[in-house]
Amino acid sequence: MIDLWAGAASGATAGILSGVFGIGGGLVLVPLLALVLGLGQREAQGVTLAVLLLPIGLPAVIAYHRRAPIRWRLVALLVAGFVFGVGAGAEVANRIPPRPLALLFAGFLAAMATWTWRGRRGAEAGPAQPGSEWHGIWIGALAGVLSGLLGIGGGVVMIGLLVAVVGLTQHEAQGASLATMLPPVGLPGVLVYSREQGGLPWDLMAAVAAGFMAGALAGARVAGRVRPAGLSRAFAVLLACVGAVMAWRSLSG
Repeated sequence: MIDLWAGAASGATAGILSGVFGIGGGLVLVPLLALVLGLGQREAQGVTLAVLLLPIGLPAVIAYHRRAPIRWRLVALLVAGFVFGVGAGAEVANRIPPRPLALLFAGFLAAMATWTWRGRRGAEAGPAQPGSEWHGIWIGALAGVLSGLLGIGGGVVMIGLLVAVVGLTQHEAQGASLATMLPPVGLPGVLVYSREQGGLPWDLMAAVAAGFMAGALAGARVAGRVRPAGLSRAFAVLLACVGAVMAWRSLSG
């Protein structure tokens, strides 16, 4: 029972941060499940991907859509690319030993934090170019591969590329990223993790998902009151902190 309450609290924390920053929540949920519940790296990644199969970000998507209409055609292309890549990423993840996999996770977050801080600080995107929505296919595929490999939702990859390549604003990109995760796009990856681990803890996943849904709605409401420049800086700091914790855990374990 304690594990279920801890799982719900972890889900709520990840949900709040997901709603604030428009991420899928995996980059926070994976280390929380590892640190709070003691799951191994691959177990935490498998549980996180499975939790994200549910439309747990729906309250946040509704809140974002009210502020800036979501481009559903772009979301459809992102979904198509994501489904194509996530299974391949999961296969690779289950061939990598736990410690190197955790260090890879930490290194990825550190790189994303640096790129976010330097590349998007205080800037708004310009107008989208004609046909730019088609970039959603390869952006979604890249996010899918990294999602299967690292257990993240994919938003951490999609947001920056949607701003830089497609021309969305920060809030538009966050809304599109969350909307992409509404369908069960991570199912191919979850099936790989479940097969390799002999099943997944469904009761724990239900508790995490319930906490996540409540947190995501609260986080999305907070995001509407924060300037995009401040949101981007806070996003970079969050990534750096999570990466440092994961690196410390891997090297000291």
